[in-house]
Amino acid sequence: MREEMIKSVLSDLNSGSADIEASAVISLDGLTMASMLQANMDEDRVGAMAAAMLSLGDRTAIELARGALDQVMIKGSNGYVLLIHAGSEAVLSVIVRDKAKLGLIFLDATRAANAIANLL
Repeated sequence: MREEMIKSVLSDLNSGSADIEASAVISLDGLTMASMLQANMDEDRVGAMAAAMLSLGDRTAIELARGALDQVMIKGSNGYVLLIHAGSEAVLSVIVRDKAKLGLIFLDATRAANAIANLL
C-alpha cells in the first residue's frame, strides 16, 4: 500500500517534466523502496550509489560547517542526478536531462520529497 502511494508520487514527478528521466526513493542504507527507473538502470546499483553520495554529502556539510544537508547535485555531460532528503529515513533520487530548467525541477522534486516524507 505505502509503496503504491510512493510510486504514485514518483509517477506524478516524472510526468510533470519531460526533462526528468527517472526517479527513485532509497533508504539511507541503499535499499530501493520504490522506483520509476528506465529499463537499463539497475535498481540496486542506483540505490547503493545514492546512499553513498548522500552519506558523503552529509559528512562534507558537517565537516565544513555548512549545516544540515538539503541536497546533492551531480552534473555530468549528459545531465544531472539530484539527491534530496525525503524525511529522516530516505532520499529521493532524480535523474534529469542536461538541458533541464533546474529551478523548476528542484521545486517539483522538493515537493515530491516532502510528500514522500509524509508517507514514510
